[in-house]
Formats: sequence, C-alpha cells, structure tokens
Amino acid sequence: MGKSVLKLTILVAAVVTISLGFTLKTKKVIVHENYVVKEPLEYTVNIEKPESITPTQIITQPPFLGKSFVGFKEALAFKESRGDYFITNYLGYLGKYQFGASTLELLGVYNKSLFLSNPQLQEKAFIANTARNKWILRKDIQRYVGRTFNGVLVTESGILAAAHLGGAGNVKKYLRSGGKIVFEDANGASVQYYMKKFSGYDTSHIEPMRTAKAASKI
Repeated sequence: MGKSVLKLTILVAAVVTISLGFTLKTKKVIVHENYVVKEPLEYTVNIEKPESITPTQIITQPPFLGKSFVGFKEALAFKESRGDYFITNYLGYLGKYQFGASTLELLGVYNKSLFLSNPQLQEKAFIANTARNKWILRKDIQRYVGRTFNGVLVTESGILAAAHLGGAGNVKKYLRSGGKIVFEDANGASVQYYMKKFSGYDTSHIEPMRTAKAASKI
C-alpha cells in the first residue's frame, strides 16, 4: 500500500515538472485602428413616463374582427382616425370616421361640436352614410362586383369604402371608366386603394336608402 502511494506521488511530480518545462506561445492580435475605443462612447436612452403614452401611440393595428360588418367599419375607422371619436384633422374632418361638414349636413347633422362629442351619433352617421352611398351606387354594385380593374377585384364593401373616402360620384367615375379615372384625396389616398384594402367584407345587411339620416337637423 505504501509503495503504491509512493509511485503515484512520483508520477504526479514528474507530470508537473514536464508541464512546467513547456513555454506557452502567445499570438499577438492586431486590432484595426477604426475599432479602437479612444474615448468614452455617448448613448441616449429614451425613457417615457407611462402617463405620457396616449391610446393612439399604443394601438398599432386595428382589432381583428374578421370580415363581418363590424370588422369593416372598425378597419375603416382605424384607417381614418385610428378609431378616435374626438379627433379633428388639419382639413377639418371630424371624428372616428372623419366626416366632412357637407356630408354631415346631408345626414341631418349641423352641430359639429355636438357631433364630435357624441360617439353614438357618429356611429349612426356612418350607418346612414353607408346606406345612402349604397343606394346611389346600387346599379354599379350589381354591374361591377366580381370584375377586376388594374388588378383590383371589385367587391361591394370595397365600393362602399371607396365612396366613404371620395364620394359616390368619384366611385362611379372609377368603375365606369374601367379604372382609368382614379380620384385621390388631399393625403394621396385613392378610391382604388380603398377598394382593394377593404375588399370582401360582409356589408349585405345594409339596406340602400336614398334619404338616410343620422339625426333630424341637430
């Protein structure tokens, strides 16, 4: 037993001695001068207080509600105002669906302040305006749905969305010109873009109505 321990000790000592006899070789690493840090680096961290974040900043896309009518109106509202009932844009268009004063008057709404502060009235105005546009464009819907212009499939919801943007008259010009006359608004959005973006939603339950009103002259 004692001899075995002695042999093991001698063996370990020999290994250590041999290891120390080797000289470690090191390789010099050359760093290009462009990557050498010669002074402290500056950086900026943007920290916002939670109360400084508005709902508009948080929402980055419309809620997914499928191809239902609710999905249609909410997707359109998100495109118009990010769904903000109380906003007025730089051109004076009002609310969640960005109505102009002249369109509101056709729907029986004359008090813009009241309209802007009343979400329920805004929803009624959207339904009424959609019904009115559907009546004006009823023949075009029958004639052109299913056809394709400039690579864009024509659908009823696309027609109604385009009418919301540019008015029923400009949608008629687009359809009856075979897609050659394309109205654009002040922001560069076109009836063709709206027809494509809002294609294929279910707007079938909206009844065409020539004299649809949101209110009786308020």
